[in-house]
Parts: sequence; structure tokens; C-alpha cells
Amino acid sequence: MAQLRQDYPEYVKRNTEIIAIGPEDPNTFTAWWNENRMPFTGIPDPEHVIAGLYGQEVKLLKLGRMPASVLIDKQGKIRFAHFGESMSDIPQSRQMLSLIDELNAEN
Repeated sequence: MAQLRQDYPEYVKRNTEIIAIGPEDPNTFTAWWNENRMPFTGIPDPEHVIAGLYGQEVKLLKLGRMPASVLIDKQGKIRFAHFGESMSDIPQSRQMLSLIDELNAEN
């Protein structure tokens, strides 16, 4: 999340919005979100409803949800999806920004 917060202006330059979905209850999620001054949209999803729509896995042996990164175009089509095997398995911002640049070049 810190990397996304730091690189958020680069996403804005590309007319891209970040929406983070968290597994915490609304009160815990909102408190953390505000404390960390996240500049983009965050949605609590304690029942894993949104995560389930996109196929994000919950692995109890690994203590919860595995990370997922999904790029969705303005027509609602998933253009890229990465489902991590651990909390360290998350695409870097430079990779995501490069993918966004490629998608923008298509239009």
C-alpha cells in the first residue's frame, strides 16, 4: 500500500483510479485508512464478497486473503489480473504503470 500511495500521482497522470479492497471490518479498515492517509479509494470487504467476484483466494493456512491486482478498463473489461501466492507477490508499480501505458496506447 505504501508503494501505491507514493506512486499515486503517476496513476492519476494516466487517468487511472486505484481502488483497494481490504478484508477488515468497516471500523478497523476506516481507522487504518485514515491514519495512513491513503489518497485513493478503499473499500472494506470483511465477508469477501467483492474479492469473490474477482476470484481472489482466501488461504486460511496463510492467514487470510492473498494479494490480487486487477486492471479493469473503462468498459469494465478485465485487462490484467495477478493473483499472488504471498504478501510479497505483488506487481511493482512500474510494471502496472507500464501495462496502463500499453492499454492507453491502444486507444
